[in-house]
Amino acid sequence: MSTSEHSPLDRFHGVIPAGGTGTRLWPLSRAAAPKFLHDLTGSGSTLIRATFERLHPLSGKRIMVVTGKAHRRAVLRQLPELKDSNLVLESEPKDSGAAIGLAAAILYRRDPDTIMGSFAADQVIAPVEEFQAAVREAVYTAAEGYIVTIGIRPTHPSTGFGYIRAGEALSIASAPSAHSVIEFVEKPSVGVAREYLDSGKYSWNAGMFVAPVALMLKHLEANEPTLYAGLTEIAEAWDTRSRNEVARRVWPTLPKIAIDYAVAEPAAAAGDVAMIPGNFSWDDVGDFAAIGRLNPAMENSELTVMGEGARVFSENASGIVVSDTKRVIALIGIDDVVIVDTPDALLVTTKEHAQEVKKAVESLRASGDVDVL
Repeated sequence: MSTSEHSPLDRFHGVIPAGGTGTRLWPLSRAAAPKFLHDLTGSGSTLIRATFERLHPLSGKRIMVVTGKAHRRAVLRQLPELKDSNLVLESEPKDSGAAIGLAAAILYRRDPDTIMGSFAADQVIAPVEEFQAAVREAVYTAAEGYIVTIGIRPTHPSTGFGYIRAGEALSIASAPSAHSVIEFVEKPSVGVAREYLDSGKYSWNAGMFVAPVALMLKHLEANEPTLYAGLTEIAEAWDTRSRNEVARRVWPTLPKIAIDYAVAEPAAAAGDVAMIPGNFSWDDVGDFAAIGRLNPAMENSELTVMGEGARVFSENASGIVVSDTKRVIALIGIDDVVIVDTPDALLVTTKEHAQEVKKAVESLRASGDVDVL
């Protein structure tokens, strides 16, 4: 526990990494308007706003967002409560190790007793109360000197996620479901994923981390000293007038590495990682098939239609249509289709091939058609 008599929750700060363009959701999600800035669930709230509102009851105003410079105005429109000192802008993407590491380094400079919780801006979670209960347990567990991950109970043998192998239950007051973590496992084959599911000992790794910032930085320094040194230099200048000059000079030199490799996996090997099982539904909205799952089809139809004022006629058709135009789209006798219509790009595929949209983006980039990316 901290020297303070207060609850560990008083030391908790939420961190929202808002990166990635969501290339499997092109042409809806693009570099200038990534998926976290969209309402992909029909709830009336964008993904980043929903993430902020899930964390606010736990951390109050103590929320930091890490995103690209290009998204500054859009993020502030979504989150007008955010203070400038808590908006961390990347001049170029450097992966989650630098993004989450910089947040930890800045928070450590402000208060070395801080416990941070990192939750990506583009996830869909329900019910919110179950998520908040898991985060509370994670904060109490972190206060005992652990990097804590929230593991998602697998619903099917997914090959698209990494897994967490849980060990013994930990006896931590206010965190009855905390377990030690034996290891993080890379994305498995279907057969191995099925074995994981049947064993009941594995959870999906959703990349949610709650940890004392001092412990995060200790492991970062041990495993990635160059990254640690650069982030420390930026953090020391962060709340001074030289913030922009130092960040502009140091950020481009930082190595690219995921936080899992830089901190979580080596910390697990050292016995410093714990897990709280998350008893809530979780979706990272990775492709258009996911949007179909998250948005019910129209009444008397098997077609999901999204988009303000979308003009869609369908007869014996199923799938999903996302329209950002006033063009009439007519579907007749076609199943499991995915159509995304924007003013300058049209995507037509099927739910089965939704994961492959990324290939179109890569091909367009290679051919120089970057105006639509």
